[in-house]
Amino acid sequence: MSLAWACQHPSPGPVLVQQTGHLNQAVALKAESDLRTASSWPAPPLPPVAPQVLAHGRRDLPHVALTFDACSTRDVSQYDQRVTRELIAAKVPATIFLGGSWAREEAAHVREIASVPLFELGNHSYTHPHLTTIKSEERIHLEIERTQAEIYDLTGVQPKLFRPPYGEYDQRVVRIAAELGLTTVEYDVASGDPDAHATKERLIDWVLRKARPGSIIVMHINHRRFHTSEALPGIISGLRGPLRGKGSFK
Repeated sequence: MSLAWACQHPSPGPVLVQQTGHLNQAVALKAESDLRTASSWPAPPLPPVAPQVLAHGRRDLPHVALTFDACSTRDVSQYDQRVTRELIAAKVPATIFLGGSWAREEAAHVREIASVPLFELGNHSYTHPHLTTIKSEERIHLEIERTQAEIYDLTGVQPKLFRPPYGEYDQRVVRIAAELGLTTVEYDVASGDPDAHATKERLIDWVLRKARPGSIIVMHINHRRFHTSEALPGIISGLRGPLRGKGSFK
């Protein structure tokens, strides 16, 4: 099974990459517009944290973390409420990393998600750029800070976790996030749900084969065409049961 990164890559192209972190001119221009019209009122500042990257939890405890990205992508992005419905029905906690632009477009759904005690909100940048290609630290700061502001304005919640788009980070990105009070969270199991070949059965099989104690699993809630919601019951029951000699996860 081939895997996609945390979110789908746009078509390659050299235009405006160092300024915006986007590889396509149309996407870069939309990103500029989105940032200009984003909430300019900063969220209350959080105390800085140590610059670190969490790719998994403790390997000696039978726990895994389910995380979901809501990416601001250039194609039509729709909230898949079936995903959160399955999580609520199974009483499974999850961390949901929100793109700022996506949150603005899906404001009512973001408020709904924030009202569920099972869910923790995270920051996924505003326009979903390739942050490591951006030359300006001020621009990287803006991508993260404006997302904090958007989520806070909508929900009153201050995310304390940050996931960089595409899973791409460097020392600068981690440091800037930490200065804003955010710990960078990666993953060690990419479900591959954006992949065109990712059927329900393949998703279940892949996640259950790759999950280990302490794993952080990434899936998505921003496209209804993904088979994430269909696979979730099988993934959850598989993780909760005896898993191929790995014990039972919680």
